[in-house]
Parts: sequence; C-alpha cells; structure tokens
Amino acid sequence: MSAFIISSYLLLIGEFVYIFGGWCPNTWKGFTKAAFADMFPLIKLSISSGIMICLELWYPSILVLLAGYMKNATIAISAFSICLNINGWEFMICLGFLGSSCVRISNELGSGNAKAAKFSIMVALGTSIIIGVSFWILCLVFGREISYLFTSSEEVAESVSSLHVLLAFSMLLNSVYPVLSGVAVGAGVQSTVAFVNLGSYYAIGLPVGILLGYVAHLQVPGLWIGLLSGVVVQTLLLSYLTWKIDWNEQVNKASDRLARFFY
Repeated sequence: MSAFIISSYLLLIGEFVYIFGGWCPNTWKGFTKAAFADMFPLIKLSISSGIMICLELWYPSILVLLAGYMKNATIAISAFSICLNINGWEFMICLGFLGSSCVRISNELGSGNAKAAKFSIMVALGTSIIIGVSFWILCLVFGREISYLFTSSEEVAESVSSLHVLLAFSMLLNSVYPVLSGVAVGAGVQSTVAFVNLGSYYAIGLPVGILLGYVAHLQVPGLWIGLLSGVVVQTLLLSYLTWKIDWNEQVNKASDRLARFFY
C-alpha cells in the first residue's frame, strides 16, 4: 500500500512539473475566463464518470467483504482475493482499451466521421477480445498452478482451483465490457453507463451472489457466479446501448458543442 501511495504522489507531482515546467506551451497558457465557461456541464460529466468508475470498483470489494462471513473465512477470502488479483491483471490491460476507445471515438465524432467511429469500435473490440481469449485459455490450462504464485497453502490452492473455470469466463468478459464502456463514454452517455453498472452489479449480481453463496451454500463459487452474472448483464446492456446509438446524430451533437465553444 505504501508503494502504491508513493507512486501515485510521484505521478501527480510529475504531471504538475510537466504542465507548469514549460514543456507544453501550446496546451497550457494559464487560466482565463474562458476556462470556466460551461463549467456546470463539465462538473455533471465528471460526476457521472466518477459514479460509473466507483460502482465498478466497489463491487468486488463488497464481495470480498461478504466472503469474510463464510465458513473457513480465511481460506474463502484468500481464494477470492487471489482470483480478483488475477482478474485484475487482465482487467488493467482492458481498462487501457476503455481509455483508448473513449479518446478515439470522441476524436472521430469531433472530426465528423461517424464511419471511422464505428470502425474504431470494431478494431478496439477485436483486439481486446483476442487478448481476452488468450487469457481465457491460459486460465483454463493453468487454473490450479496459478494459485501458487500467491500462496503455498494447499487448501487455498484447492479453493482457487475450484474457481478457475468461472475466473476464465470472467477474464473473457473483461475483454468486452470495458471497450463498450469506453465507447459509451466517448459518445457522452456516462450517466447511462452509471445506471447500467448500478442495475447490473447491485440489483442483479450482488443478490444472486448472496443467494448462491449463503442460501444455496455454494460458498465462494456462489459469490463468483453472482459477480459473473452481473458482468454478463452489464455486457448485454452495453452491447444493446452501443447498437442503438445513432452515430450520425452523435456527430451532429459534437459539431454543435464545438461550434458553441469556438464561435
């Protein structure tokens, strides 16, 4: 944790040094009144984006907390945490596709090219899925062995092994929904994604996990099935949202916003 905090502060300090050190004179020329124009839409956009990310990150943390109330809580938490760490490694790669998709889509919409925006979606999604399938295969093949990177306990390794198929499919879905989230953010519908995350994770995934984990006595696999069900619903809803977006209309909206800003 200390290393993470130090690296975060170093990143922040480095950004300030870069901005105010004179290395980007064409992008930063100091504050003007124009910098505070249309502040409310920016705040609204930031809040919806923050809620979207927070709902995404809090979900597995709540499931870890629930795992602590199961029998053999130490083993349950250890196994669940190991699987979340493995899942997180791949998710960080796919999170990069979220950012790149968001930037690429917004750039193409700003340039008035709806066809290029749709092509960018296919490229990002295809590349991410190839990575996801690779991790899916690795997880299926080395499901038990992976746990020994984190623990020497046979009980924990056995518990992780019982989750490796579910973990593999979670990693496969990781390659899809971050890209779709990035597409939605690039199209400016962050608030819709926030509601999708809220409904998928907390109205479906969490209750399913609690029912299977505690009522059906499936323990940790039950919680993970709940997590997976939430991600499946989220992926389906985001796929439908992406399919329903009128990209020509989004180009017109982007042009209107640019016209207000520059003229």
